[in-house]
Amino acid sequence: MADAAPADPQHLAEAVGRAMFDRDHASQMLGLTLDSIAPGRARMTMRVRPDMCNGHAICHGGLIFTLADSTFAYACNSYNVNTVALGCTIDFMAAGKEGEVLTAAGEMRQQGSRTGLYDITVTNQDGKIIALFRGKSYRIKGDVLSGLNA
Repeated sequence: MADAAPADPQHLAEAVGRAMFDRDHASQMLGLTLDSIAPGRARMTMRVRPDMCNGHAICHGGLIFTLADSTFAYACNSYNVNTVALGCTIDFMAAGKEGEVLTAAGEMRQQGSRTGLYDITVTNQDGKIIALFRGKSYRIKGDVLSGLNA
């Protein structure tokens, strides 16, 4: 039988973040790090490697989207309710370049009983905005810590 989930919201979010990251092979493969997590919030970073650059010698937009999407996932699952993406949009403001460290900071804007809205801002190490991402979430059956899903 699994241990009971922590009662404190911050400790719960941290436990969820650890459990998710242990199973998040995609984020690990890309070298993403979960820098912080709190109820309805998350921050992740990614260093842009040469193999992440496209034919224009800039970070592939799909990888910037992945950084933002992963951050969205941690923020909306931080309450220990299995939550998936219902829809996402991204606007690219500037190019990410090789060697830069991109940071995605996300926060909840609205959370209903089943759906939520989260904004993620991706910046480089100088604070320049690289992308703005908005994710709509949908809560499904189960919870993160027990590994239960629909």
